[in-house]
Amino acid sequence: MAAPEYVPTNLTEAPRRGLDLPAPDTWIPPDERVLGPRPAELGPEQPRGTRLGSPGPDQGYALRLARRFEGKLVLTDGEDEDDALQVAVLVALKRASLFGRAPVIHDLRVALTVWGFLDKAPADLVAARRGLFQGASSWHHYSEQRRIVDAVPDDVLLMTPDQAAEAVRGDGWRSVLRLPTS
Repeated sequence: MAAPEYVPTNLTEAPRRGLDLPAPDTWIPPDERVLGPRPAELGPEQPRGTRLGSPGPDQGYALRLARRFEGKLVLTDGEDEDDALQVAVLVALKRASLFGRAPVIHDLRVALTVWGFLDKAPADLVAARRGLFQGASSWHHYSEQRRIVDAVPDDVLLMTPDQAAEAVRGDGWRSVLRLPTS
């Protein structure tokens, strides 16, 4: 196949020369030149507070881990597995972010343990979570999801799965959850 005229056919021939352009200046986002620093740009610390969520790496992996618990939850009449798993994923993500890492299976195990989905739960916990969790798998209920996640204190999320299970067995579920009042 023939090569175009501008392609050198001999290694000693120089290719066609173009314009000599200077090296570009340091790149600055266009908005920053005009408006200053971008308001959505986060510094080294993530913002923390109620209903802000829990940022962390590779959070979608928690959804894959949650599939391992499908069909294994202890549910009562009126409870939906999708709602329970959705809330467990969100609690697991908060736990993983406290450790500064991606979610692992133990994050979900702690979440499901404190909410009583891995064993037969007491009737008062079932009644409380039934009202809280109804429809929680819908992303339209973000505020409700955040309230449920914030009901699990950080010190409980920092426990190992065995410690969380022992706390629930020993002191009861009220010792590991701070249910919202409204």
